[in-house]
Amino acid sequence: MSEDEQRGRGASSVHRVGGLLGDLQAADEQPVAPRRRADAERNRAQILAAAEQLFAEQDPRTITMDRIAKAAGVGRATLYRSFPDPSSVAVALLDEHERRLQGQLIYGPPPLGPGAPAGERLAAFYLAMLDLLERHLPLALGAETGPARFRTGAYGFWRVHVRTLLVDHGVEDPDPLIDIALGPLSPELYQFQRHELGLSTERIGRSLATFARRLLYSGRGD
Repeated sequence: MSEDEQRGRGASSVHRVGGLLGDLQAADEQPVAPRRRADAERNRAQILAAAEQLFAEQDPRTITMDRIAKAAGVGRATLYRSFPDPSSVAVALLDEHERRLQGQLIYGPPPLGPGAPAGERLAAFYLAMLDLLERHLPLALGAETGPARFRTGAYGFWRVHVRTLLVDHGVEDPDPLIDIALGPLSPELYQFQRHELGLSTERIGRSLATFARRLLYSGRGD
């Protein structure tokens, strides 16, 4: 039984003693928990919508909790009940896009999904990740900049996927190679290549696909 339910049960034993007052109090108690849940969901939706616009329009490093709360029209306490910091807001926004890709890696058709050689699957994964970065780079920068990138659940999923490809390919010691293979997908690196060097997504993608196939070209991955 939840804390809200326990409070409601305790209130019933005290107030439901008959008469008009008891009936009014009993009627008031019932919708409290559903109303709170609806309010929380509405607040979360407002926060995420406002934050996504902020991350799209401004440097992710300048986004603060105060700015998110103001843009969402909620109080700081309401914001902090759902998210501890701006990075966690960005993670929540990016999560939905990443989960779609995760589903394709597990259940989708080859070469992104199962059924293709490891090198082709890695190349397809690179291209899919580049597409995600191109469409959601501000969120990726807000969620995964620096060492925080390695602690996200999505990065853990990408590590498992790449390790599986390396093992399937026959690499004897895959673990040191996992993060090397994921290194080109750093949001900071992609930002540098796209917006400072001016490289196109297609050009980066061709190079990464070639890299993936060469990395997993030989029968033993060496």
